Amino acid sequence: MKGSQLAALGLVAALSFGLQGCIVVADGDGIHSYDKADYEEREERNRKAIASFNEGATLKQVENEMGTPNFSDLVTVDGVRYRVMYYRTNRVHADGNTTKDECTPLVFADGVLIGTGDLALARIPHHD
Repeated sequence: MKGSQLAALGLVAALSFGLQGCIVVADGDGIHSYDKADYEEREERNRKAIASFNEGATLKQVENEMGTPNFSDLVTVDGVRYRVMYYRTNRVHADGNTTKDECTPLVFADGVLIGTGDLALARIPHHD
């Protein structure tokens, strides 16, 4: 009996070492495992792509390069349609969730990129 308990404990220990550095997320569809390196690679890829864009890039060009944003906002001010697309670029919380503070905003005016980051967000006029 002690031998089988020891073998079971050894198996559990061996399996748990294989999960180091992974995030396991349980949702309604089942369990998904995400390796820490996957997030870091995605964030690095997003940072490089964002840095390569020039003002004047179209919304379609950016979507083709970046894919679906983590978040997207849309507002029309003084007849100009502003879309802000947020892509994850830096992890703040290791909780498996992406929040806007972990993303870089890309700001478009009438479908044309006018800038990235907080400075670009500040270019959107606000009505009081």
